Amino acid sequence: MTATVLSTDRLTLRGWRETDREVFHAMNSDPVVMATIGPVMTRAQSDAFMNRITQHFDEHGYGVWCVEYDGEAVGYTGFMVPWFRDGVEIGWRIRSDRWGLGIAPEAARECLRHGFGDLDFDEIISFTAVTNANSRRVMDKIGLRRDADGDFDHPGVPDGNPLRPHVLYRLTRDDWQPGPETRAPDEYRDRP
Repeated sequence: MTATVLSTDRLTLRGWRETDREVFHAMNSDPVVMATIGPVMTRAQSDAFMNRITQHFDEHGYGVWCVEYDGEAVGYTGFMVPWFRDGVEIGWRIRSDRWGLGIAPEAARECLRHGFGDLDFDEIISFTAVTNANSRRVMDKIGLRRDADGDFDHPGVPDGNPLRPHVLYRLTRDDWQPGPETRAPDEYRDRP
């Protein structure tokens, strides 16, 4: 299935191309990007991940889009069905050399619009390691609400690993507040 193309004033969210594999691997093997996500990926692991993304679009009609900024692939955002729990998860990953430009919240807001408006989701969740302050900040910026009772130890992370404790965030369609299509650039800044 071909991925629906989404866009904002600055970004294009599109399906993946074979030519994206190199930049996708560079992001997935960047220790700065992966520090609060998990181990860096080999090229084979990164390629397998991209293959799963493509398969997810085929199976569900939605998935994780490649995010373009100034015509360049800079990361991803979109929806996944977690393998270990119910729900539709929104997630993102942006190249470290593009951090601080507000790309993740801008792309995620467009995904929320598409998820609640076009795909008719009732609820969208997100979760990350407790230590992942950057992603938690994006969750707050896009309107997700922390569900402290839903926090959990991620079953895919080994016991004793500091990335195992995870926080859970949620947003229902009834609580979603669509924002204006464009915002001043400072509202998108991802400052630590």
